[in-house]
Parts: sequence; structure tokens; C-alpha cells
Amino acid sequence: MFASTLRYIKKAQLLPRISDTERQALEAGSVWIDGEFFSGNPDFRSMMAQAYPALPENEQAFLDGPVEELLHRVDRWQLHNTRRIPDDIWQFLRENGFFGLIIPKEYGGSGFSTLGRSSVMMKTSQLGPIGTLIVIPNTLGAAELLIGYGTGAQKSQYLPRLASGELVPCFGLTEPTAGSDAASIKAEGRVFRDTDGELKIRLNFSKRYITLAPVANLVSLACQLHDPDNLLGKGELPGITVVLLEKGTPGLSLGDHHLPISAFDNGPIHGRDVVASVDQIIGGPEMAGQGWRMLMEQLGGGRAVSLPAGGVASAKASAAAMGPYSMVREQFGIPVGLMEGVAARIARTAALAYVLESSRIYVCAGVDAGHHPPVISAILKQQTTELGQQCLIDGMDVMAGAGVMQGPNNILGSGYIGAPVSVTVEGANILTRTLMIFGQGAVRCHPYALPTLEAVQADDVAAFRKAIVGWLGHSMANFGRGVVRGITRGATVSSPVGGETAVYFKKLGWAASRFAFLTDLAMFCVGGKLKQRGKLSGRFADALSWMVFATTTLRRFHAEGARKEDLPLVHWALKHSLFEIQQAFDGIYANFGGPVVGWLLRYPGRFWLRINPLSSGPTDAEDRAAAATVQAPGEQYQRVALGGLGAPRDSEPGMGRLLHAWRLVAAAQAPTAKIKKALRKGDLVAPDVIAAIPAAVEANIVTDDEGARVREAETARLSAVQVDVFDKDDYYRDTLAAIQAKTDTAPAAVDDADGAPALARAAND
Repeated sequence: MFASTLRYIKKAQLLPRISDTERQALEAGSVWIDGEFFSGNPDFRSMMAQAYPALPENEQAFLDGPVEELLHRVDRWQLHNTRRIPDDIWQFLRENGFFGLIIPKEYGGSGFSTLGRSSVMMKTSQLGPIGTLIVIPNTLGAAELLIGYGTGAQKSQYLPRLASGELVPCFGLTEPTAGSDAASIKAEGRVFRDTDGELKIRLNFSKRYITLAPVANLVSLACQLHDPDNLLGKGELPGITVVLLEKGTPGLSLGDHHLPISAFDNGPIHGRDVVASVDQIIGGPEMAGQGWRMLMEQLGGGRAVSLPAGGVASAKASAAAMGPYSMVREQFGIPVGLMEGVAARIARTAALAYVLESSRIYVCAGVDAGHHPPVISAILKQQTTELGQQCLIDGMDVMAGAGVMQGPNNILGSGYIGAPVSVTVEGANILTRTLMIFGQGAVRCHPYALPTLEAVQADDVAAFRKAIVGWLGHSMANFGRGVVRGITRGATVSSPVGGETAVYFKKLGWAASRFAFLTDLAMFCVGGKLKQRGKLSGRFADALSWMVFATTTLRRFHAEGARKEDLPLVHWALKHSLFEIQQAFDGIYANFGGPVVGWLLRYPGRFWLRINPLSSGPTDAEDRAAAATVQAPGEQYQRVALGGLGAPRDSEPGMGRLLHAWRLVAAAQAPTAKIKKALRKGDLVAPDVIAAIPAAVEANIVTDDEGARVREAETARLSAVQVDVFDKDDYYRDTLAAIQAKTDTAPAAVDDADGAPALARAAND
């Protein structure tokens, strides 16, 4: 029976076939807490016991010292306009070890933890090209590959120079026809024996979108290696290989720029008949053809560390700006933050900042503990970048004109402009969500899927029997578990904690059993077509993502001592997470397809889903409570919003000016309220609060000291809501300078001989 079933499954292609590149991707990294949700019965005690550490003293000192100093040294508006990192900043970064955070101490680096590197990247992410200059050497550069795969000689040759900043790396992967599908790269390396008898590689390639390429002098180049004479003993087509090339190598061309929508160094790399020794393969000739595995593991690092750090920073920066601005900016006689529509946006941003920070710390700690979870990393990349972008959009809506008008005092504008970059890079989020997360998770993290697939491909009847019997038992157990948990609304799930958050563990256990059973149903009924059913796969990815976020949120809350003041954020976050899971399930039920199973899910299934929901989302009252956590100065605001982003000085534009005004307004709240009340009652007659102060003092409504505080606060308030103004010369200066620098003509010479505008010509030269 099992033999005939195996043959039928294979003939009907009910299960997806795993290619060699897919197998290497599946084998890269490890299964972690993602496997708990695919099991259908997650061990919450184990998940809550995962490390949630603070930074070591030396790493915190680096953040409080050199990183904080860097924030105050940089003129962000000048950087935005010139896109050029000043020489003194380059020198500061080199002298203070910013390029060697990932490199072990024996090679001149700092040997920072994953959490430490993530924290530095989060704090510097608002510095545009400087933040990018710190990220690439510490995640996507040659150092990570050399540490993991390099020979002893390669480590000694390159790591000290990378740590000092003498070498600036870039990672040559993306091509015009190979983006997210990195396995299809066309760059060719052909092995040959040179006239001196040495084995070498002749490389021809054209790369684009390479971050730091214009300023780099060391390229990690991914190519398809061809060895027609089998000189390396790995066959004619060893496969994807990574080769190190230094700037100045004949035939290697780099230095030109693309012009990203946000300022950071990015450009093409070209190579024509570039000759390199086989010893320049990372790991030496023995690692020829192992590049795909290297790249999968390296990209996984970026997805877990650098991009989530930027996404979390976007959410925190938005919350840090929205809360104070909503209380400083007044409309209709009240702070705009007290209006429910505005408060709802602030609540969402504050709660998401709390959630995303919890996931950043939880996952970084997991990586430091030895886990390398590609599915969890993909979730963090996709969700943190998209949610960070959503937070910036909400922040721009709340700040309105102050967000739209550029200048030194614009707080969120540059982040808003650059948010699509993080969404797009290292695997566009569309593909990450609809293909990678559930596609890889369902095969790798499921306890029986991969053994079954391997047995089918190998025609191993005994292994197939063992796997399929286990799988059917697993599926039936989750069906029964889901029915019981659905009827009892999760009451049968054991919670590792008591108190107000216990109910969320019960609902997560309920959701996990449903998720696991639906996963089995999809793999049995949709099977090999799951790759094409991207929208269905994306909904599974959403459900998994929000189960992970709910778990990390609960871990943070209890790791930080279950602070009562954080409960408004936790309740909002958990109800929102469960609502997102509910929506994902509803979409799966509505679009599953199939004449029998599809009908059952679409009609009786959705009816039961809707009358017995996991969550209906946060209430209006919970919106107000969550928003209030970032609308008053204090420890909670610092910890939830501004913490980890730096402490702007009162004299600094943007956040410095805003926070200074906010503190003054908060301190003068009581006497200001007295004056406003008197104005409303008609006891005082004046056009505004400042004009009413003398009469209010004279009438003993406020004291002299209170009047002075109100005046200072109101003056600061008016200053904080002002936007930057430029005269004609300032407004046009940068554009004219760009034209002049590129064309070497006077600014007035706008058109060339054939009538093309000089700026357009400059872009095409």
C-alpha cells in the first residue's frame, strides 16, 4: 500500500520537488521556536526561558561613548544634502573601531555580540550613509564570510585590515537578471592554468545595486564557477563561488554611483577578464562551489540583524517624535494627541515599537546562543521593515506639515523617504512573505514534511512509511487539539505564568494547533502548487509572524519584571497580534480552494471562525491608554520610545528642540490650564495664553514664577511647531552646485548644444 501511495504521490507531483539549491537553503541554519508553532503544541515554558539579556558592560559603554558622540558630531541636514561622509567622520569611525565590531579581538576587532552589533546599528540607522557604512562591514561584508569559512592565511591577511577600516568591503551579488533569485546569477568565473603553472580564475561580470561599491576597495564577488578541465577536481560546474577581489585588480571597475531615494553609497561593479588566483576563493579551492550555502547563511544574518535594527529604529523614532509632538501641537484649543483619531495612530506606533524591540532582542539573543534560524530571520526582515515603514507613515500623518517640510528640523522625513529601501533589499518583502517564510518553514520546521519529501525523492518505501504514519498521527492530534481548544477558547492550554497575561498564552496555543492543522491540510491538498499559491502562503506567513511577535512581546514583559505601567502596551500588542492571526486564518479559509475541503472551510469553517474569534483587536479605550505611555516625559517614554536611539541635546534641531519644548510644556501644564480656564470663562480677555500672562498674574490666577514658566513653555511650544524656511539662494543652491560640479560649467548654463538639460545630462554621463 505504501509503495503504491508513494508512486502516486510522485507521479501526481502532490509534493514539491526540492532542487539542489533549495536543499542547500533548507539545510542552512537551524530550526528554533518556529518549530514549536509547526508542532501545534508549543512549549511556552521553554520559549519563555530563552535568553533576554542586557548588553555587556563594554558594549553598553561603546553605545554610551563613541556612538553617542558620533550622533552629535554629524550634521544630518548637511549629510542629506551632500550625500558625502566628511573625512573627519571617516577618521572617527576608523579610530573608534566601528568597522570591526564583528571581527574577533585577536584580529584587531571588538568581537561584539549579535545583540551589541544590532544595538549599534539601531542607534546609527538614522545617520543615512553613515549608518550604512557601519552596517555592511559588520554583517554583509567579507568579514563574516572570512570568519566562518576563510583559511587561516586569508583571516590573517584581511581581517586586521578590515577591522582598522583600511579595507572597506562590499558584497557583489545582485545583477540585472538576478535579484531575490540569487541562484540565477550570471557572473562567470572560468578556471584555467596560467603560463606560470598556477590555477587561476578569469572573471566576467556585471553587478548592480551594490551597497558601498563606490567607496569600497574589497569585493566579495559571487559567481558561477566553470571548470571545463576539472582542474579543481569538483567537476565542470562546481557552482556558485565567492571570490575576494581588491580594488586595482586589472579589469575590475567600481566607483560609479546609483542614486538611491535615500542617501547612501550604492553603485555598479563591472569586471572584464579579471584574473584571480584560486586562493582568493573564500575558504580556498576546497570551498569552490560552496558559495550558495555561504550566501544563504550570510543573508540570513542580515535579515536577523541589520535590517530589523533599522526597522525597529524607525518604529521607535516615530513613537519618540509622535508622542511629544502630539502634546506640544495644539488644534481647537487642545493638544492633538488627545483626539481619538490621532491617539489611535500613536497607540499603534508605541505598541509596535514595544513589540519590534522585543523581537530584536529575543532573536539576537537566540543567535548569540548558537541558533541560526532562517525562517525567524526572514520574518524579522519582512515584518520589521514593513511595520517600521507603517510607523513612519503614521508619524508623518500626525506631524503633518512638520513632516512634509524638509530642513534641519524635520525629524521623520528622511526615514520616511528611505523606508522602501529596507523593504526591497535582501529579498524583496513580497517574495519573502509569499514564498520564503511559509515555503521554507513548512518544509524545514514541520516535524514530518522534510523526511517525507526525502523519502519520496529517494523512492525509500520504509522511510516513507515511517514518515507518513507519523505525519498522519501528528495531523490527527492537531485536529483534535484544535477542536477542544476552539470550544474551550484555549482553556486547556497550560500557561507558564499567571496574572493578566496568562490568557494570551492560552489563545496562542489555540492558534498554534489551528495553524499546524491548516499547514498539514495545505501540504496534503495544495501540495506542489504552494509555490504558485503565493497569497495563500503569505497568509500562513502572517499567522506565523504574529505568533512569534506575540511570544517575544510576552517574553519582554516578563523579563523586564512585568511592569504594571507597560500593561496598556502589552494588552494592545497582544490583542492586535491575535487579531492579525485571526485575519490570516479568515483569508486562508476563504481562499483555500478545492470542491470539498474548500467549501467546508469557506462556509461552516468561516462561520465558526467569526463567532468564536481569537481577538477583535484593541478597543478605543486601549488606544488611549497605549498612546498615553509616550505622551508624558519620564522613564517609560525613555525606555519604550527614545531608548537606544540616543539623547538629543536641547540645542540640537529636530528632536532636541521638540523634547526641550515638551518638557517645558509638561512642567507648566497646571498653570497653563489655569490660564486657559480663565480665558474660556471670560475672566481673562486676551488673544492667546502668552498675552494673558500679565493679567493672570495680576489676578492671582498664577504666581509670578508660574507665569514665567508658562511664558517659557509657550514660547518653546511655538518654536517647536515651526518648520524650516529657505530664501531663494538657499533653496536652489544644492541643485545648482550639483549641475556645476558635474558639468564644470557656470550655473546659468542650463542647456547643452542639443538642448538637453544639464542636470539630466549629468545623470546620464
